[in-house]
Amino acid sequence: MWSAGRGGAAGPALLGLLAFLVLGGGAAKTGAGLVTCGSVLKLFNTHHRVRLHSHDIKYGSGSGQQSVTGVEASDDANSYWRIRGSSEGECPRGSPVRCGQAVRLTHVFTGKNLHTHHFPSPLSNNQEVSAFGEDGEGDDLDLWTVRCSGQHWEREATVRFQHVGTSVFLSVTGEQYGSPIRGQHEVHGMPSANTHNTWKAMEGIFIKPSVESSAGHDEL
Repeated sequence: MWSAGRGGAAGPALLGLLAFLVLGGGAAKTGAGLVTCGSVLKLFNTHHRVRLHSHDIKYGSGSGQQSVTGVEASDDANSYWRIRGSSEGECPRGSPVRCGQAVRLTHVFTGKNLHTHHFPSPLSNNQEVSAFGEDGEGDDLDLWTVRCSGQHWEREATVRFQHVGTSVFLSVTGEQYGSPIRGQHEVHGMPSANTHNTWKAMEGIFIKPSVESSAGHDEL
């Protein structure tokens, strides 16, 4: 069985940022430019046309951690993720994300990081992908390498996310859940790069490079 969490995992800064996004304050449409550290965005699987999503519902099997899925809706606030460095100071606010750089993807509403480990996924028996940690702090299995062509992650380009610890790629292959998250797609890890694991930056707030960011300030 699935289980709902108690909520309250997101810190005040994350909750405030979520409110800012929901109310539309300064939210920018995807356009020309680079994805930068500190940006908050939705990630779109270009093959299955779903956005990376999480919520305070735990897997009923495997790790029992918070579930991660793909949703077709473009306006769901639970699909926002914040781009962070592998540790504090390694991804200054506003600095462009480099191809080959390891990042953490923190779910804005719950404060948990995109995570994977050696548990089977519920539907496809690939590698389970979950959301883990508290207030943005988890462990080394929260790190994902941005795989893209060129020097930096461009907003209009497709990218892949390869897990640092287990080498799988963040993927969707079309399996859909029943109740209580009916119609949402399973997200999992696959061992090879293919059409199921291409992603693109979509709706969000993209922090612009600044003099302050070059000096190493990385707070929101």
